[in-house]
Amino acid sequence: MQTEQHSTTRGGFGLGHERFALLFAVMLVAAAGNTAMQSLLPSIGRALGVADLWVAVAFSLSAILWVVMAPHWARRADKRGRRALMRLGLAGFVGSMLVCGVVLAAGLSGLIGGTVVFLIFSAGRALYGGWGSASPPAVQAYIAARTEGAQRTGALAALASSFGLGTIIGPALAPIFIFPPLGLAAPLIVFAGIGLVVLALIVLRLPDDTPRNPAHGRIIDYPMIGTTGGGRQPETEEVPGRLRWRDPRIWSWMLAGMIGGHGQAILLTVVGFLVIDRLGLSPAEAQHDIAVVLIGGAVASLLAQWWLIPQLGLSPMQLVIWGSVLAAAGSVLTGITGNLYAMTLSFALASLGFGFFRPGFTSGASLAVSLDEQNAVAGIVTSVNGIPYLAGPAVGVAIYGFGWSIPFVLTGVLMLALAGWAAVSLRSSRRRAA
Repeated sequence: MQTEQHSTTRGGFGLGHERFALLFAVMLVAAAGNTAMQSLLPSIGRALGVADLWVAVAFSLSAILWVVMAPHWARRADKRGRRALMRLGLAGFVGSMLVCGVVLAAGLSGLIGGTVVFLIFSAGRALYGGWGSASPPAVQAYIAARTEGAQRTGALAALASSFGLGTIIGPALAPIFIFPPLGLAAPLIVFAGIGLVVLALIVLRLPDDTPRNPAHGRIIDYPMIGTTGGGRQPETEEVPGRLRWRDPRIWSWMLAGMIGGHGQAILLTVVGFLVIDRLGLSPAEAQHDIAVVLIGGAVASLLAQWWLIPQLGLSPMQLVIWGSVLAAAGSVLTGITGNLYAMTLSFALASLGFGFFRPGFTSGASLAVSLDEQNAVAGIVTSVNGIPYLAGPAVGVAIYGFGWSIPFVLTGVLMLALAGWAAVSLRSSRRRAA
């Protein structure tokens, strides 16, 4: 086993190339597998003939458990046991994919009914939300405890990029992995296999040596299309925060994040159903087109966060306002277009808007408080990012039942109203956040 001192001389942000590659793979497989599952859910539900609401329930259950359990695992990822938490998280991911894949294969072959399949399927998704959320904060804490200064910054930025990259890779690979006789269940089995390989490499190749610094885990947002793994940064010392949601300095930012987050949650949930219904395809045939639309959205969102925002230099309030306007336009256009090309461009426009919006409200809240309150505000922001996925998917599917275009038009109206409200309510924070 290499010593810590030797490993810091060989690149990999001071961790060694192999060690950093393993940590990168843990984050990548978590995001890619989950977003691949998201892209498959509408087709899976339609293939089994279950109500669309069950799809939303499966999505929401996983998100609820992630929001509840991620802070717990982040607190556990302290001086010891980080590699053990990575193993636990990967085991949860592999178990979730295997349970979902096996029960889906049984349902598609007619061995069990669709309702029973989705009950077991939802339980499998719960494994990912409850235990899969252990890996990301453990990876963050592992790095934070073994790096300093610029090396830590570079390593954490690269890991965030792995989460964003996974949101593109997951939906892109899902259609490729659909093959007989497993059909739509095949991608889940394949991703379980990939996760098992990464788990074996972590057990065999990742040292569990003594950390250089104490560090706590990072609370990672639930992985979804176009996210970058943002959340609370690891710190060498836990600073207790007394900040409250209703603090007048951040309340408007939190409310904006909650409203916009629900709009994005609704859009992501129903767009797959729209592709199936509007293009008149079978679930298996539609999966390729669903992937095209989702990949377009993920690329646009990450383009905004990784390149356009640094180039444009907009203030947080401007990001919220213009992001909401773009999201509104893209949402409405997605709901009324009639072909794959137009739908992809429209969804990409909406995702570009949300790519502006999310960093806008996050940075606005951060800049509104003092330095010693950053941990507290980051924890609140992470909760705000997760809460819309508790009820938003079910609301979106319920509205979709009244008409294919309705949730998209209503989301557009919501985001346009948010832009107008933000122009007035966030103005008092503009000087501080600019």
